[in-house]
Amino acid sequence: MTSPHVLETSDGGFNFENSFRNCQLQNSPASNATKLKVTKTGTTIAGMIFKDGVVLGADTRATSSEVVADKNCSKIHYITPNIYCCGAGTAADTEKTTDMLSSNLTLQSLAMGGRNPRLIMASRILQEMLFRYKGQISAMLLLGGVDCTGPHIFTVGPFGSVNKLPFATMGSGDLSALGVFEDRFKPNMSEEEAKELVRDAITAGIMNDLGSGSNVDLCV
Repeated sequence: MTSPHVLETSDGGFNFENSFRNCQLQNSPASNATKLKVTKTGTTIAGMIFKDGVVLGADTRATSSEVVADKNCSKIHYITPNIYCCGAGTAADTEKTTDMLSSNLTLQSLAMGGRNPRLIMASRILQEMLFRYKGQISAMLLLGGVDCTGPHIFTVGPFGSVNKLPFATMGSGDLSALGVFEDRFKPNMSEEEAKELVRDAITAGIMNDLGSGSNVDLCV
């Protein structure tokens, strides 16, 4: 048995101490009272930058465990006239978070004399809000819009991580959608080409993910 006060070098190879500990915890009588249940969510959201703007897309299936709770759930949320946001995760968390972001940016716009807010401002507000709660808010958000510096796509994770990308996917069907983007994305695509690409990416997520389904919503 290792001592907590003495530094002992490892003999090399694999170490399964944590696996044995986890098995003992699962088999202990007290484990039933403290066992954590993982919430599984299903969504496919995507967005990309084209020549003159941004296209966002999402499926419309809302699930509760293994039950389809809503076939026509709107996952593209209005933020400001120049910014929209796709949400994946717990529906209540995404709706409340985007509502708070919309109200904060509306106040910022009024303070700036009615000018449209910038995308970097929206992503920073979301980053600080989600980082403050250390992942307890189950919201994965994909921001898209056009400001005075041009079109932008930002992804914001539930722990506050931010990425700025020319195209992005999130949700349980994101890998299938990402494969479509990586195969067919080109810079400076036309609006019709961009809408078709986002539609096909969401469709790929729907066909390969049981948590995604129903229709495809697009926002330009």
